[in-house]
Amino acid sequence: MHFFLQATRCGGSAVEPLHILDGMRRLLVLVSTIIFVDAMLFTALTPLVPGYAEDFGLSKIGAGVLVGAFGAGALLGGVPGGIAAARLGPKRAVVAGLLLLGLASFAFALAGSAATLGAARFVQGFSSTTTWAGALAWLAVVAPSERRGAVIGTAFAAGVSGAVLGPVFGGVAQLVGIRTSFATVGILALLFAVLAAVPRDTPPEPITSAGIANAFRDARFIGGLWLNTLPAFLFGMLIVLAPLALHSHGWSTLAISAVFFAAGLFEVVVNPIVGRTSDRRGRLLPIRLALAASTVVAAGLAAATAPLVIALLVCAGFLCFGGFYTPGIALTSHRADAVGIAQGLAFGIMNSAWALGELTGPTIGGALAQAFDDAVPYLLGAVLCVLTLVATQVAAQNARARAA
Repeated sequence: MHFFLQATRCGGSAVEPLHILDGMRRLLVLVSTIIFVDAMLFTALTPLVPGYAEDFGLSKIGAGVLVGAFGAGALLGGVPGGIAAARLGPKRAVVAGLLLLGLASFAFALAGSAATLGAARFVQGFSSTTTWAGALAWLAVVAPSERRGAVIGTAFAAGVSGAVLGPVFGGVAQLVGIRTSFATVGILALLFAVLAAVPRDTPPEPITSAGIANAFRDARFIGGLWLNTLPAFLFGMLIVLAPLALHSHGWSTLAISAVFFAAGLFEVVVNPIVGRTSDRRGRLLPIRLALAASTVVAAGLAAATAPLVIALLVCAGFLCFGGFYTPGIALTSHRADAVGIAQGLAFGIMNSAWALGELTGPTIGGALAQAFDDAVPYLLGAVLCVLTLVATQVAAQNARARAA
């Protein structure tokens, strides 16, 4: 199983044989492509929200519940998906997640009511966490620890690319036909399930109660989880409130899609850079920069009323909010090694943490906007960013004290 051999050491630095590097690259391409398709399906709903709200008479709360159904499924499926990735092996978890994703896509294509759409989105979320837990664990086990941030950043950038094209896909789907478009995605998911079954799997990882207990006593592991919850919460609010705000100013579905496409391009570029920076300079620096910038952007969204300003702030929001993910994922993976918890289970728990933000962001954001104004949920997001920034300062002081 040379595909999964650890890096050899020469002169105190990691030097990977060419066949190992080639194997890792092939796996990275496969995993990145799978994550790309999964993320594309996740964001495809964004430009369709105003149309579904009109067709089914949904309020902002109803639209938030529809968007949040994906997060609800992911929240329920996170830990089971992680357990499957650890006990069955990452490859089997990825294949199972893709098969379920294909079936959910067919259900979405045939849905004729808000309840059916919500149920299909729920299953999509459940399958997505299984796929991501397996895919990220696969990479974390294969990649050398000193390159894990860069590898995860590259895979996550592929996911962001899918998320970028998701709104465009949603806009095109409205023109071509919802059933045809989402049925095509279902077929692609099934094809990728076949491709994912070809490479060799990594051995299953043991799951111990001691490792789980150590993980939840570790402040940095918990911090890594929160750094996935917070951006999901912020993005969840953004993808509900911003399209509705732009639609109220007369912007079309394709125009809204173009805004989110442009916004996502920034995040595609920044994630590999953030991953390499976190490998070289530590996790805290990019996290702090992202938190400070996100505070400003969230406050700006609270004050913005002009549609062009909202569109520009959406682009800035994707750049800043997305800056948490790569260092947060890498931190979770490294702390999983330190505390002795299986990588698959760690990523499953992380997916549940992300899903909590994805569920509460659109639902709480929609409810607060319905009861008060769009400014209130955005201000709540800014406050959470400030509190998290303060927490990173405390963590840095504690780390310096331990080192001293």
